[in-house]
Amino acid sequence: MAVHGGGRDEGLAALAREAEALKTKLEEERKKLNDIELTVVAEKLEALPQLSMKPRRILKGHQGKVLCMEWARDKRHLVSSSQDGKVIVWDAFTTNREHSITMPTTWVMACSYAPSGTMVACGGLDNKCCVYMLNQEEDLSSKKRAVAMHTSYVSCCTFTNSDQQILTGSGDSTCALWDVESGQLLQSFHGHDADVMSLDLSPSEACHTFVSGGCDKQALVWDMRNGQCVQSFEGHQSDINAIRFFPSGDAFATASDDATCRLYDLRADREINCYGKESIIFGATSLDFSLSGRLLFAGYNDYSVNIWDTLKANRLAMLNGHENRVSCLCISPDGTALCTGSWDYTLRIWA
Repeated sequence: MAVHGGGRDEGLAALAREAEALKTKLEEERKKLNDIELTVVAEKLEALPQLSMKPRRILKGHQGKVLCMEWARDKRHLVSSSQDGKVIVWDAFTTNREHSITMPTTWVMACSYAPSGTMVACGGLDNKCCVYMLNQEEDLSSKKRAVAMHTSYVSCCTFTNSDQQILTGSGDSTCALWDVESGQLLQSFHGHDADVMSLDLSPSEACHTFVSGGCDKQALVWDMRNGQCVQSFEGHQSDINAIRFFPSGDAFATASDDATCRLYDLRADREINCYGKESIIFGATSLDFSLSGRLLFAGYNDYSVNIWDTLKANRLAMLNGHENRVSCLCISPDGTALCTGSWDYTLRIWA
């Protein structure tokens, strides 16, 4: 038996060596394709003009830390969720609260607006993702439908390109695709080794892929049709808190507790830019691109938002105004405004 066991150990060691050798070979092949740095190419581009964004609206109504927000496709409404257990639908122009939903749990970490604008989804510490129809009734809770169920907290959710399906990410280290009407699990995605913190759907026409980032410092690209992980990216030194596709769908950016944001290219299969400075020592919590993709907006634990030139990787401006960490941010669908949510209980609209 001992001899047999020893042989098995040797076999495993040989396989481990072979896997390492293949990894090294892959890295060498990648390096051959890495002919020139993006920042070197970008040096030829003209510098962007001075940015001037000011706070135009402050949305007050949450009694706890704002944890998540998303714009509706009508470019006017947005939904936010908070530690106070409330989900609020706002009119960003008038700052009016149009709907307020009390959840059965505090720490509502995820919220999303349906493409049609007729419902919102939200989830958190109760391990569920629920959908609420938005109508004129006073009590929206009567129209609540539980769609998703995880074995740990729901950290993020987003509707696919229709109201019929919703993607969720969870502290149980999985992502899942659900049918909204029946609550049926359509596909589960296993590959992360720790909590999934963020996900984003590909903006490409086909929209068969999405990316997810988590506490295992990895960003994974998934095929929604078969549940397979088709690409994985590393580089961060700490948890990935947020992930967002570049508008073309060929790249994506990540925000991490290691105080950097990074840009990964799907075609080059590698990291192509890193956004950070020695003076930035606080974690990045959230990020989004401008409509063209030239600007990258990132929120940080030091209460600020940094605006980066995506190509040159230099900081163009800072937005200061929040009195606690910036936990979420999102560019409006027409690209004219930025909304930021914070642990100071408020949301701010910048333009």
